[in-house]
Amino acid sequence: MLAEIRSTDGEMNAARKAPRGFFDRLIEPIVSPLLTRLSRFLAEQNIPSYIVGGFVRDMLLKRNTADIDIAVAADALEIAHRVSIALDAKYIPMDTVNRIGRVVLTGNASEQCELDFSTFAGSIEEDLGQRDFTINAMAIELSQLEKKHTGFTIIDPFQGQRDLQQGIIRAVTQTAFESDAARLLRAVRLSYELGFTIDGETEALMQRYCHLITGIASERVREELLLLLAVPQAEAGLPHLDRLGLLTAIVPELALEKGVEQPIEHFWNVFDHSLKTVAAVDFLLRQGSWEYADRETMTMVPWSVELDEHFNTEVSSGSTRRLMLKLAALLHDIAKPQTKAIDCSSRMRFLGHAKEGAAVSNSILERLRFSNKEIKLVETMVEHHMRPTQMSQSGVLPTQRAIYRYFRDTGDAGIDILFLSLADHLATRGSLLSPDGWREHNRIVDYVLTKRFEQETLVSPPRLINGNDLINIFSLSPGPGIGHLLELVCEAHASGEFKTREEALSYIRKHLENKAG
Repeated sequence: MLAEIRSTDGEMNAARKAPRGFFDRLIEPIVSPLLTRLSRFLAEQNIPSYIVGGFVRDMLLKRNTADIDIAVAADALEIAHRVSIALDAKYIPMDTVNRIGRVVLTGNASEQCELDFSTFAGSIEEDLGQRDFTINAMAIELSQLEKKHTGFTIIDPFQGQRDLQQGIIRAVTQTAFESDAARLLRAVRLSYELGFTIDGETEALMQRYCHLITGIASERVREELLLLLAVPQAEAGLPHLDRLGLLTAIVPELALEKGVEQPIEHFWNVFDHSLKTVAAVDFLLRQGSWEYADRETMTMVPWSVELDEHFNTEVSSGSTRRLMLKLAALLHDIAKPQTKAIDCSSRMRFLGHAKEGAAVSNSILERLRFSNKEIKLVETMVEHHMRPTQMSQSGVLPTQRAIYRYFRDTGDAGIDILFLSLADHLATRGSLLSPDGWREHNRIVDYVLTKRFEQETLVSPPRLINGNDLINIFSLSPGPGIGHLLELVCEAHASGEFKTREEALSYIRKHLENKAG
């Protein structure tokens, strides 16, 4: 619920007076002392400074945030560096051209937050007039924190509080997106993060300037895309991005999927299926709903504390396995358009789309400046997204050898791929989902997960012998054949054919004898 601030005449004024104690009631107790220290530090140096942007917005919405934006009438890079020394924090020069610096407090767990310092010239009202949306164009003079007994003023020249109350995302100016095209993505992300509606005139501006998104730094696109995917039910934001012309501007390869029909067992075409797979991931990871699910659809899906921790594991800065799985869901069929063919029996096929899709995904994520670790994880998920359903046939559970091979080939992406295959299943069948087929798919996934968590040796069996053993004991020559034999031993060991070194050597001896015979 939006906190209400009343002005003396009862109308929405550019500057409004907050009652005594109001600030302390709205922000986290751990943040207030930090801002008080910061206020005193800057006041001692006679530097005009203001809390601005998202922190003021979230404070009024009673949302906790660890990111605080500070506008200073000085060189923000220099100020941020001095503040980092005073607070014994980390200093990061974010933008040397626009003079933006970041201070990261990481010492005490109760003080983990980021302070972003920006430079403003002229008045604070002029600075707010250059910001993105009215709900982010409000400010509080930092020095007023020392005057809590008299209250403080919220500077609001563009009626941001009104738009907060009405749940509207509205651009501050007609040139907001020309000034910074990253705001195109931010508007959509904020609308779903806050549950707000984008103002009609603002949305028209976004459609007009959607092409500008290709001109901003790829790192910023990556950041906004991850923030959007982090919102539960993020899949609703993807069609919105598409309607605005932004999704295919960011990932032009997705445009090729549009209208590409699939075999009769598919409920949607390739493009719509890809978006629905993202929705299905949210559903399976307990963060969203699936409109075609009945009471039993979710109860069949394996889940545990270990799985929850797995998907919340950080992959790289700003990303988790949960977010990477959603990204893989969006891209898993990216190569279907170019691999589509009709065979001699008139059957529609997409031969090789998984392997080719992995290469295309690699190219897309490199272009968007994802980390090597993120790229490798998504690439592996896309390449092997069909493997879980290929591990067994006709209702027979996978063998230990098949499970070993699966995790050997997929590595630490194996668990993620199991859930991608389930999401793919839901997004394939839609309202035509067969309860029996869904139950069988989950039975296989549950079995593989159980084996994975119960038997670590099934995934990474300890080495009983090495290459030197093969060379010295069996008089073999160094070369690729040594690695092949060692892999045979690992696979047989993982499948339970033997347990000791002596048994492993006997296994190799028999193998060599059979090969010689």
